[in-house]
Amino acid sequence: MFYLLKLLCGTRKSLFLSRKILTPESQLKKSKAQQKTVEERAAERAARKANNENNNIFPQSNKEKRATILSRNTAYQKEYEAAERAIVEAKREARKTGAYYVEAQPKLVFVVRIKGINKIAPKPRKVLQLLRLTQINSGVFIKVTKATSELLKLVEPYVAYGYPSYSTVRQLVYKRGFGKINKQRIALSENSIVEASLGKFGILSIDDLIHEIVSVGPNFKQANNFLWPFKLSNPNGGWGVPRKFKHFIQGGSFGNREEFINKLVKAMN
Repeated sequence: MFYLLKLLCGTRKSLFLSRKILTPESQLKKSKAQQKTVEERAAERAARKANNENNNIFPQSNKEKRATILSRNTAYQKEYEAAERAIVEAKREARKTGAYYVEAQPKLVFVVRIKGINKIAPKPRKVLQLLRLTQINSGVFIKVTKATSELLKLVEPYVAYGYPSYSTVRQLVYKRGFGKINKQRIALSENSIVEASLGKFGILSIDDLIHEIVSVGPNFKQANNFLWPFKLSNPNGGWGVPRKFKHFIQGGSFGNREEFINKLVKAMN
């Protein structure tokens, strides 16, 4: 009897083991993949939290942070409106006295690559790579300096550029904006993404980022490098010129188009 019971127990154990062994391999792989995903997400949340704590120069609760962002946005709006009024009043005063109003030299340009890789000399090709314009219809912001002006001259036949307005910058960032985080292209869907990378520079929100770009502030380099080059579309209705690869002032598309860059970006955005 004892031997019979032992034999039955052994049979049940072998059946249990066989069932365990016969678990579908696809199910095992799926379980492992799910577990790995859970662990990766937990690690990512922990890293993001630690990064936020390290980069945030103003430790605040979420409520205080929202209040800070809101007050900054209000201040930015007043600043933009005051700047526009100042220009209008200066032009009005100039007309009264019979003088000419000359606006300050722009500090920011937006550059769009309009030519592909064919028939580009090595030096301009290298400059395009330096400016992060590696694809056709890609665009970047550039601070106007003597050095960048010389670089733009070298690649002028392959790009269109000009002076973007606040509205253009805002629409680009909100519609086409992506950040560079750990060499990955991440959509700017919430303020925490910006804060995680630029919080140590006092840039806590997307509007802070826009203001830093528009005003070419002290942290422009960090803010601009954080932005992934914008991927634009072909202009709605085409380029509207018979010869695309002629200078803008000759009826073409490339070169400096000053404030008319806003119209082009609107058609490509």
